[in-house]
Amino acid sequence: MLDLYNAMTNEEDPEELEYLVRGSSPSGEGKGLRKGYLASPNGYSRRIYISRTSSLPTQSPTLASLHDTNFLNDADMVMSFVNLVERDKDFSHQRRHYKEFRFDLTQIPHGEAVTAAEFRIYKDRSYSRFENETIKISIYQIIKEYPNRDADLFLLDTKRAQAPDIGWLVFDITVTSNHWVIDPQNNLGLQLCAEMADGRSISVKAAGLIGRHGPQSKQPFMVAFFKASEVLFRSVRAANHKKKNQNRSKSSSSQNTSRMSSVADYNTSEQKQACRKHELYVSFRDLGWQDWIIAPEGYAAFYCDGECSFPLNAHMNATNHAIVQTLVHLMFPDHVPKPCCAPTKLNAISVLYFDDSSNVILKKYRNMVVRSCGCH
Repeated sequence: MLDLYNAMTNEEDPEELEYLVRGSSPSGEGKGLRKGYLASPNGYSRRIYISRTSSLPTQSPTLASLHDTNFLNDADMVMSFVNLVERDKDFSHQRRHYKEFRFDLTQIPHGEAVTAAEFRIYKDRSYSRFENETIKISIYQIIKEYPNRDADLFLLDTKRAQAPDIGWLVFDITVTSNHWVIDPQNNLGLQLCAEMADGRSISVKAAGLIGRHGPQSKQPFMVAFFKASEVLFRSVRAANHKKKNQNRSKSSSSQNTSRMSSVADYNTSEQKQACRKHELYVSFRDLGWQDWIIAPEGYAAFYCDGECSFPLNAHMNATNHAIVQTLVHLMFPDHVPKPCCAPTKLNAISVLYFDDSSNVILKKYRNMVVRSCGCH
């Protein structure tokens, strides 16, 4: 998730997010296999469910494919889900081998539209006896389970990889994720199986696919992309910190009062400058949000302040309405106020944070950074 966060914040044009795209490895090209720690928060997101103090690996390249970039361009929020259940079903060579996974999507906020969803699993080298063979790996939605026979399945996606290939396999599960959001009771999980070119079923372990017994940085997970609402830091989060914030407010009320009176004294004693942008850095630690916001630690928000007095010059970015209001104010100062100094352009920021179930969410919040000011 930190890789996706870095991609979302690595922008050249402040008005439009542009994402870093690096090519897939030759061995994975055209097969859905992507080398490195794709969408792992620098190896962080697959650890993040278990420990908030995990170390960040320095190896394995960070990369976002063009496919992911398109999702990021369309998404306001990215949410990762930890695998809750993993069951291995290994039979004799005449029977089918498979592995099951399950993810809890009930924590998706109401009203969020899923634009895309992916299941990601890491592939290591397959067993040596398959050295020169192609392995077909398929992911299914479990439709219905039976006690004495195989479950009814719906094929979602298939990838092919060479036995020596190493990297993340990415499966499109958008259809089933939308179905699970609408009807959570039908969420029976996913089933993964591996076959040779001749149709022989092999165990997922023999295919080199990493499950729950593998390293934390290579655990399978699900990631969903959303067109999110514009609510800033949802009320559920505010409710969890309400008591903490109230205690902090009580302890610092006298200090805040002192600061406000100092600012008021300054404004009345000094001549205000013309409307312009001023520096303002917001620290999430100062707000008491460091326990649930992973990145960034804070951001440069800026603010607008200053006089909108006649004559309004070109540097004030005044609207036509503001110019007319200024003229009317000169004639009727007791009835019509001066125009106000306010933002004219705003940028977005991306925030990586924990939800109440310790899932990791990457969300783009619009209109958070003042880019320019003007008289309105």
